[in-house]
Amino acid sequence: MSGIDLNADLGEGFGRWTLTDDDALLTAVTSANIACGFHAGDSVTMRRVTERAVASGVAIGAQVSYNDLAGFGRRPMDVPTAELAAEVAYQVGALALFARAAGGRVTYVKPHGALYNRAAVDPEQAAAVVEGVLLASTGIGAPLTLLGLAGSVLLEVAEAAGVPVAAEAFADRAYLPDGTLAPRGVEGAVIDHPELVVERAMAMATARRIETVDGTVLELEADSICLHGDTPGAAALAAQVRTALEQAGIAIRTFA
Repeated sequence: MSGIDLNADLGEGFGRWTLTDDDALLTAVTSANIACGFHAGDSVTMRRVTERAVASGVAIGAQVSYNDLAGFGRRPMDVPTAELAAEVAYQVGALALFARAAGGRVTYVKPHGALYNRAAVDPEQAAAVVEGVLLASTGIGAPLTLLGLAGSVLLEVAEAAGVPVAAEAFADRAYLPDGTLAPRGVEGAVIDHPELVVERAMAMATARRIETVDGTVLELEADSICLHGDTPGAAALAAQVRTALEQAGIAIRTFA
């Protein structure tokens, strides 16, 4: 069987407040989406997590967001294209500095929260994210892959612009029949039962399909499976998923 990447959101805290068990997650995932200060994270956290990711041999990704620290980046916003592109590049650039200082580099970009969901269906916001990725790639002197929802507008826009892409699926989030994620306000949108999360991850990695909230089965091709770092017991859950996939003969490797 072909391999698959496992990614999780890391560094989602700031100051004295912490949310993700970064050290434990780094033992289970192959790609780390590190918060860049706009929805979570701060300079000290970014430096610490990038250093540990490099030491663990885990790929480093910039998790970019709307500028919404108070709302954890999950509140809908309307940001002009030029402004959003600059904000995306700004966040990537900050993380790239710490990654380079640690002996590594940022290899990909993944939007977070409201920006992720909006860019998945909105061509204008998708174009702004892509412009920001291209700007950041020029600034750091290396191409960046854009990680986004499988089948989304964001990946279509990125490919048209010549940006490398990786398609992502979520084992711990419910899907709507149109292939988008169920809003967090919908009952059952977040799946935290370990056996069900493992079952869904296996279906994504082996059968390339997922069942939606109404029982519809969607076909999907994913390069990476996301496991949210802020889910209770996330590190243990990620380890369970990885073990199950490896026991099924599926190689766990980064897409970047």
